[in-house]
Amino acid sequence: MALLIVLMGVSGCGKTSVGHALSKVTSLPFFDADDFHSEANKKKMQAGIPLEDKDRIPWLEALNKLCKSNQERGIILACSALKRSYRDLISKDIQIEWVYLKGSFELIHSRMSQRIDHFMPSSLLESQFKTLEEPEDALVVSIDQPLESIVLNIQKTTMKSAIGLIGLGVMGTSLARNIARNNYSISLYNRYVKGSEEGIADKKIEQFEELSSAKGFENLKEFVISIERPRKLILMLTAGDAVDQVIDELAPLLDEGDLIIDAGNSHYNDSQRRYDSLAKQHLNFLGLGVSGGELGALEGPSLMPGGSKVAYELVEDILKAIAAKTTENKPTSAYVGDGGSGHFVKMVHNGIEYAEMQLIAELFEMMHRGMRMDYTRIATVFEDWNKGELGSYLLGISVDILRTKDENGYVIDRILDKASHKGTGAWSLIAAAELGQASSLIASALFSRYTSSKKRYRTKLSELYPAKNNKLELSIEDLKASYSFARIINHHQGLSLIHVASKKNSWDIDLGVVCGLWTEGCIIKSKLLHRLKPVLDQNLLPLSYESIVKQINKNRSSVEEVLSVLVKSDIPSPSLTAAFEFFKQLIQKESSAHIIQAQRDFFGAHGFELRSDSSSDLHHYKWNK
Repeated sequence: MALLIVLMGVSGCGKTSVGHALSKVTSLPFFDADDFHSEANKKKMQAGIPLEDKDRIPWLEALNKLCKSNQERGIILACSALKRSYRDLISKDIQIEWVYLKGSFELIHSRMSQRIDHFMPSSLLESQFKTLEEPEDALVVSIDQPLESIVLNIQKTTMKSAIGLIGLGVMGTSLARNIARNNYSISLYNRYVKGSEEGIADKKIEQFEELSSAKGFENLKEFVISIERPRKLILMLTAGDAVDQVIDELAPLLDEGDLIIDAGNSHYNDSQRRYDSLAKQHLNFLGLGVSGGELGALEGPSLMPGGSKVAYELVEDILKAIAAKTTENKPTSAYVGDGGSGHFVKMVHNGIEYAEMQLIAELFEMMHRGMRMDYTRIATVFEDWNKGELGSYLLGISVDILRTKDENGYVIDRILDKASHKGTGAWSLIAAAELGQASSLIASALFSRYTSSKKRYRTKLSELYPAKNNKLELSIEDLKASYSFARIINHHQGLSLIHVASKKNSWDIDLGVVCGLWTEGCIIKSKLLHRLKPVLDQNLLPLSYESIVKQINKNRSSVEEVLSVLVKSDIPSPSLTAAFEFFKQLIQKESSAHIIQAQRDFFGAHGFELRSDSSSDLHHYKWNK
């Protein structure tokens, strides 16, 4: 449906001049509502007699008919429309874009005094201001500026964008460029902070060619008005209070059915809360997990949307267009599930990512410090692995990192050995604990980062405890097999966590779909995920699948060999060890947990189940007879 723009305001505010100029740049036909007054009405106004509402009703009905008959091509109409009731009659059963040309009585009176041969005398201006009921849902444009500026402002706001984006940091800018490059019109908003954040949206539009047709805003209401209904608004903000603050500002400006998409790294519980709160306001919400970093956001990320299915369908075409594509040209964007499921899946993705990075770091240290291999040799080994079934984004970038040199030598040698984190690893571990899941690789990777941050304390203790520094006798093939083993365990733990969370929260997440979303565009993309997808499509977890069982059994002895050598060295292997210990515990038909349960019953009367009783009833023994 085309645009129906009505320029409103008191006589003398410039509706006709603006209408003609706007018509010229938009090619929309211009109509002046005054031309639709009856001769009787015109004579009344020329005689200085104000019109009564009964005089206006046929006129307003004629204007409504005019707009309806032009819905397909669009029009620009200049009409005073001073009262809300007038505007309601003009817009009955149609969607009007109202533009209020606002000016002071003094400014408009001076302009009217200079007009010749107009039937509305300046003496009636005061009555018009008294009658005027300023609109709450219109674009307000000050007339105290050049005509060109007025027209540009109206054009920018009334020519609706398909989608809006708030927050133009690195990720927000990249995502906006991706959207624009896929031929979706976009409005951009960034807050105004004097001296530090001024004109950010306009600067981005000037900087990047893809955004040349985008619209930039610092006024939130004007930004919202510029987007077609139902509005689709992406928030790319720092997780936490900033998201809530912007949503609180946005919600009163939106209409029923509009959609807010949080594409930041928000906690899934926050997404669930926002989803529930906005639903009560009849607004849609998606928590959108986005993975792939700055380059992925620009060229095609992995997208994990969670929220209502209706909300997803509103933006499905855009998300699929901007997402990365698989080798079968399928987009890595698909509906994940209800509520906070999208951000939960993204959180677990990051937890798996932590462990994948830690495993590569451990292998690097085994080869470099333990086996005395230089960076070039290690890079060659990683490159060889990356060509086969172990291929992954993280392994590939590790090759590049180890080969990067400049005039000061290897860049890796200048980086302090303190690993940072942004919270998603900890969130994953907390969720695992709350759901009773043994995500031991995420825990080992996270705790390794915590330990690395204690650089001064580590340095002090290294002086108190003599280093062994013995050369490790390990084979590259055993390391390769160990790496393969640990990665399977890592993905099994992460996918199990999603599976259990989905059941608990009734999200109905399809693990095969999730695996497909991770095959391209994201940080953990790998050939392993391509291999796991058909497994998950059969509703099986990795360790139950026949070919995985064969590989685990084949690689098990290599892990045992590597760990037996490491235990006599100073080279830590927290994640590889965690993977093997989890595996050993998981395959125990009989474990030592019965002694723990007996202890709990002894000191706390917590009770225990009996081996001979299948009812799961709890029993207590009087230990202190």
